[in-house]
Amino acid sequence: MLQKKFDLKRDVSLTLLVFYGLGNILGAGIYVLIGKIAGISGIYIPFSFIIACIVVLFTALSYAELSSRFPYSAGEALYAKEAFDSKTLSIAVGLIISLSGILSSATILNGFNGYISHFINLPPYITSTLVMTVLCIICILGIGHSVKVASILTIVEIFGLLYIIFVGVDKLPFETIEFSKLIPPFEISIWYSISLGAFLAFYAFIGFEDMVNIAEEVKTPTKTMPKAIIITLFVATSIYILVALVSILAIEPSTLANSTSPLADVYAKLTQKDPILLSFIGMFAVINGALIQTIMVSRIFYGMSMNKWIPSIFSKVNEKTRTPIFSTIFASVSILVFTLWLPILTLANLTSFLIFVIFTLMNIALIKIKIQRKTPENIISYPIYVPIIGIVINISMLVIQFISLI
Repeated sequence: MLQKKFDLKRDVSLTLLVFYGLGNILGAGIYVLIGKIAGISGIYIPFSFIIACIVVLFTALSYAELSSRFPYSAGEALYAKEAFDSKTLSIAVGLIISLSGILSSATILNGFNGYISHFINLPPYITSTLVMTVLCIICILGIGHSVKVASILTIVEIFGLLYIIFVGVDKLPFETIEFSKLIPPFEISIWYSISLGAFLAFYAFIGFEDMVNIAEEVKTPTKTMPKAIIITLFVATSIYILVALVSILAIEPSTLANSTSPLADVYAKLTQKDPILLSFIGMFAVINGALIQTIMVSRIFYGMSMNKWIPSIFSKVNEKTRTPIFSTIFASVSILVFTLWLPILTLANLTSFLIFVIFTLMNIALIKIKIQRKTPENIISYPIYVPIIGIVINISMLVIQFISLI
């Protein structure tokens, strides 16, 4: 008897999708890596975030149009197939995106250990294993449950960031701060450091592209997905710049760079209190980012399997939970392996490098599609110079990173 095929459930609204994206972006970046970025950019860290936003913006617009044209799972792999009609390239893209998601989630879980250490000291392999097991179970229970949990955690982590901003406004002696010193001079060495910081800060924006991989579970995805991507990007950027400013005004960048729980330390410095609240929020922010990345990776495996690019077991959907259980378990185990294997900075840099490569390819794909096909009605469409600028910017960032390694 043949097994009945079950489809994914469309249960995600615009609001839930925005929270899904914000949860991934905010948890992955500001709570974990702001100290490392400060160690590279120094007091000019806000400019690294601004540059990273500009880098992301044009590619985000390209993704918005691609997701409107092709509102299905396996986002980037599907876009590559539509543009280049190459099964091999599509499989390669899907696997690279999956790897970047796995590395990103592993980066986030590494950051979890810094925040939980304020409450209990356990070996990292124990905490990482326990957290990943819980997240895997949540993902298996259903997309509705998973995204709603992610939305609640997102509200908590946004509260934490807004609270840092509020405390900073209340405690920092703005009347004595020389803000002119925070504006970088026109010196190549300084802007080079800011650009290197932007390369790492770019990691903090990773997440909007993950949104397209749950397109088959979004209500009216052709309209909802592009709106959600743009809203998510601008909300995250505004919060990043404000939190970065408060952080470097509160703590010397060199000190912040050595912190394993940077925002908890910023709170402690500003209030002279034990950062229990911020440590607690930081833990949940990190968990949220890992949860969303796990969903993303499992849906890429699902979409690739549906296109017969990887074994069919990855696309089997459970009748009760309506989720791809095998894909979810495989993604969770892979994330845990990399978490226990590589240090946080290595994971973040590898993730950024892979994403820059994919972003460049996706901008090329959109140009090819726009040239070869008529624009369908009722979709979001942008001028062709948008993906062209995206290509130039992404390649420039890759070159900067390559030069830094020589």
